[in-house]
Amino acid sequence: MLAQVSRLRFRHLQFLDILGKTRNLRLTAEQMYITQPAATKVLMDIEEMLEARLFDRLPRDMQPNELGLFTLRYAHSALDGYRKFVDEFSTLKQGGHGHLSIGAVSGAAHLLTAAVAELQRLRPLLVVKVLEQSSDQLIVWLAERKIDVMIGRFTDESQRDQFHYENLTGERLQITAGVHHPLRGPNAPGPRELSNWPWILYPTSTALRKVSDDIFRSTGLSLTSGIVETPSFLFALELLQSTTMLSLQPAALVDKYVRRGLLTRIATELPTRMPDFGLITLQGEPPSTAALAFMDVIRNTADHQAEAALAERATPGAGS
Repeated sequence: MLAQVSRLRFRHLQFLDILGKTRNLRLTAEQMYITQPAATKVLMDIEEMLEARLFDRLPRDMQPNELGLFTLRYAHSALDGYRKFVDEFSTLKQGGHGHLSIGAVSGAAHLLTAAVAELQRLRPLLVVKVLEQSSDQLIVWLAERKIDVMIGRFTDESQRDQFHYENLTGERLQITAGVHHPLRGPNAPGPRELSNWPWILYPTSTALRKVSDDIFRSTGLSLTSGIVETPSFLFALELLQSTTMLSLQPAALVDKYVRRGLLTRIATELPTRMPDFGLITLQGEPPSTAALAFMDVIRNTADHQAEAALAERATPGAGS
């Protein structure tokens, strides 16, 4: 079978990819700049090479069978890899450093900001695109190759079979409110008192929401006053500043807003620790040169920030 498949050429893959999209031999022939009889022969040649029928010929269109759908996925993936190679090779040849798409959870903002700044210093011509979303959406984009690498968490154990995970750092959570909230101050409110206020929560599909629900359940905190769900921290920030709502947010994300007097922390003894997050890439698919450079930078950045945090905690009076 390997010998037959090796006879597939780039033009065959192109043909399959177009036919998979059009499901029509006439349209495929037009896009390939060949006649319809020639297109019919190309399909017959491909099926002969693979020793299998791939499409059912219907009166108005071509419907791929199970083998056909599998072959179309391979053709699309192979062409996508070829185009990516050509784009990156051309950019490098012209003296550039390519493109890099990064997806990250909001709690990684402090780490990502420092890493991207250092990456730009090392590779000033690199074009970097950063998308902020929850891990459940990022993992979908990574599988669809819409991003090259993500910083986040697995949301399902089965994902470990498809993706490679490398731990970076942990994440503290903080109950946050507007600066004029009645609960501000040194006294820690109990679960019952916290339950009486409306809350801003992340959507149920996110890792942060799962941790929030576990914390609320383990401490007997039952929300009764009202809930707004949003993945957007900026929208949550506006709500916190204009209402008496509470929210459980990554501490690294809200620290600067607290320092600037835009938000306040609510003193609490709730266990507010998120699972660690890390670098996630596709299994069996070597990252691009730009992605490898970014991964090196963010590893070093995470190590330096961890060392700085340890030194701060070891300093007498730190954090007081």
